[in-house]
Amino acid sequence: MAKQKVIIIGAAGRDFHNFNTFFRNNNDYEVVAFTAAQIPDIEDRRYPAELAGAFYPDGIPVYAEEKLEELIKKLKVDTCVFSYSDIRHQHVMTVSARVNAAGASFMLLGPKQTMLQSSKPLISVCATRTGSGKSQTSRKIIQILMEQDLRVVAIRHPMPYGDLVKQKVQRFAAIEDLKRHKCTIEEMEEYEPHIARGNVIYAGVDYEAILKAAENDPDGCDVILWDGGNNDFSFYEADLSIAVTDPHRAGAELTYYPSQVVLRTSDVIIINKMDTANPEKVKQLRENIASVNPNAVVIDAESPVRADKPDVIKGKRVLCVEDGPTLTHGEMKIGAAVVAAEKYGAAEIVDPRPFTTGKLTRTFELYPNIGKLLPAMGYGDEQVKDLEETIRNTKCDSVIIGTPIDLNRVVKIDKPFTRVFYDLEEIGHPNLTDVLADFVKKR
Repeated sequence: MAKQKVIIIGAAGRDFHNFNTFFRNNNDYEVVAFTAAQIPDIEDRRYPAELAGAFYPDGIPVYAEEKLEELIKKLKVDTCVFSYSDIRHQHVMTVSARVNAAGASFMLLGPKQTMLQSSKPLISVCATRTGSGKSQTSRKIIQILMEQDLRVVAIRHPMPYGDLVKQKVQRFAAIEDLKRHKCTIEEMEEYEPHIARGNVIYAGVDYEAILKAAENDPDGCDVILWDGGNNDFSFYEADLSIAVTDPHRAGAELTYYPSQVVLRTSDVIIINKMDTANPEKVKQLRENIASVNPNAVVIDAESPVRADKPDVIKGKRVLCVEDGPTLTHGEMKIGAAVVAAEKYGAAEIVDPRPFTTGKLTRTFELYPNIGKLLPAMGYGDEQVKDLEETIRNTKCDSVIIGTPIDLNRVVKIDKPFTRVFYDLEEIGHPNLTDVLADFVKKR
């Protein structure tokens, strides 16, 4: 039989993992292209031969998703595999309709086809939307386990926007590693908090090779923690699966892909941000959890914010800089910087849109519902430059940095600024200490 011709529809992450785990050495299929969405400037690349395997001596081209129908017909494609996350169900099925109308079949790969098994005990932290609070949850889990003298190695969901061959396996143990690996702002936001707490984090492109490296980390490894991205489900089989939910976006856990997969398959579900959420939204979220996963352990939690320089906020006209992906495809209307502005009595939140330049102007065109928050976009040098210039142009008294990194280390901020910090705090019982005590006892 002739091989089935396949396009993998992705956004530089899950798409490469699906290829590596299901298609790379599969003699029944030929992947003729990837398409790219969500992330700027990643089309017109090639998944390199060094990573693609023996069936692909020339690698695999990457095109913009806008060309999907044209590619299906031109390349005589049989099947298209949807492989990115944090997408409305309606949008997923719209892509399916485009694929079917062009003559091809539409596929979604599941955990059985794509999850790898670790030789070490493994905890996965996933979420039902980008920006729900995975990072602070992961930090809290690592803290609890380290207090029991366990060595935790984190593995982060991929963000491969650079040289894919060099990014095959990346290890981060010191701040200098961020520069050595030429990390984007988005990557630094995820890696730096782990490094600051003294634990090692891995990321990259080939998650089988990454898993082996993490299991054999030179500093030792007792437990692996999967620190998920967006609202994707884990790349690894978990001995304990934890999902973080956000009552500010109650309902999305049932209407986004693959949010409901995460919700249905998790052992523990955390309702985060209860300190800032509408009680009716919390009630709706609790009911939705019970409707699809009534046996899950539910933990109530909040993520209170604190600013290192509150006087920079009080009575001032402030610019709120927030985590980029949380505002763009995460569609959040409120972030840590906004919460801090309200908590510490800012006079006004200044709208940055009249002052944007370059690619940041384009970001607001693509995501018009961001409102008067500034996403810390920094996928490349040009975006970093545009971010710095936009902050400089904005007519405000001070800047509130709601991102998880020291943004001033990356861009020069010419105004008084304060950083916002937040940690997960559980409310009552059960809590993560209870859950992890049982995990450690069993494993």
